[in-house]
Amino acid sequence: MTPTTPLAPAPASHSWFDDTHALIAGSLFVALGMTMFGHAGLLTGGVAGVAFLASYASGLPFGLFFFLFSLPIFVLSWYRLGPAFTFKSFGAVALVSACTTLAPKVVRFELLNPWVASVLGGFLIGFGLLALLRHQASVGGVNILAQWLQQAKGFSAGKVQMCVDLVVVLAAFWVLPPMQVAQSVVGAVAIGAILALNHRPGRYLGV
Repeated sequence: MTPTTPLAPAPASHSWFDDTHALIAGSLFVALGMTMFGHAGLLTGGVAGVAFLASYASGLPFGLFFFLFSLPIFVLSWYRLGPAFTFKSFGAVALVSACTTLAPKVVRFELLNPWVASVLGGFLIGFGLLALLRHQASVGGVNILAQWLQQAKGFSAGKVQMCVDLVVVLAAFWVLPPMQVAQSVVGAVAIGAILALNHRPGRYLGV
């Protein structure tokens, strides 16, 4: 008699409390990591990288540009990933924007080595994005595109995110000193490594 293969357990559904906790915690992780990047004069990829460039050039808060530049991406999110994902992602973007704008009033880095900021800030952002993605949310931009490609095409969201981030950061050679670009690349790799290792098809069953 041939032994039967045990059925895989059905994905466990997240409660509204689970989603709310992940939304707040993930957004705060991302905001703290972005604050460290901004303090060290670093960049990251995607919409956040463009927002950093606009902030450095104008002197206006990063959070303002991050929120405004993220808005058009929600059109793709609405039609491709659904209203629930879009609403949760909009909340995450709004929270990250607000927290990064308020951060200088409540968080101060008297001594923050840029290399430490790139690695530690990158890990914080990566874990924050991971928490959001596992609860069907995002912080906009390439993150939403990567999530859609994983769901629709089976591509690893982490690898897509890492590739796009590296391209954006390397393009910064035209506007930043080489040392800051190198530190930004390390940060992008730190973010992408967390996602590539922990967020890929079949790795996580929660919905």
